[in-house]
Amino acid sequence: MKEKIKLFCIPYAGGSANMYNSWQSELAENIELYPIELAGRGTRISESHYENLEEAVNDIFYQIADDITISDYAIFGHSLGALLTYELTQKIMSMGLRAPLHTFFSGRKPPHIPRKEKWSLLNSSDFQEKILSLGGTPPEFFQYPELKNIFIPLLRSDFSLSETESNRSEINPLSTNISILLGQNEGISHEVAVQWREYTKRECTIHFVDGNHFFLLHQQEAVINIINDSLVEEHSTVML
Repeated sequence: MKEKIKLFCIPYAGGSANMYNSWQSELAENIELYPIELAGRGTRISESHYENLEEAVNDIFYQIADDITISDYAIFGHSLGALLTYELTQKIMSMGLRAPLHTFFSGRKPPHIPRKEKWSLLNSSDFQEKILSLGGTPPEFFQYPELKNIFIPLLRSDFSLSETESNRSEINPLSTNISILLGQNEGISHEVAVQWREYTKRECTIHFVDGNHFFLLHQQEAVINIINDSLVEEHSTVML
């Protein structure tokens, strides 16, 4: 029996690992789901938010460090999760460790393109309006002060991480195939999307999926089909 590929999934800003739990039943038999829980949410809700991007990346790395030395694996990250995935793969490369079979960057522009607005610095009402504009949070959510008191600081912290600009002077491309998943209606053009090709020495495949920034919540089957097709092909190549 073939060894399973471990699929590490990193959530978006404010998201918890449980957002990926429903994926396992639809993933190919040779793929084992490993959702990553970030500090300050889900089972780690009592932990402090990250101070900076490096702290977040180190935390994720130590969660997967043992597994990646002994197993084939892939990484999927959406939005903030895509940035964390990029920084994580850079750390793995710098340490000379086993590279992922495949890396999936979802719902984000290439890292060298800075965000025009710093949402984390907006006042409360403007920040709330921006969050609602993304379409992933129902307006009714903000009617509950208890939830807002927990969720808004977490979101601000996550957006601060997401808005961190790279301190690298040049792109250090991966040596693995990568897939880019973007919503048709999230405002990232094909001209911008193709710049992801600079981030790998191998193949970069770009997929536009129906929907807005949160397409992965509403187009789960399409997203998982992309993952299955990519990893089944990668595993077959490795086993030859």
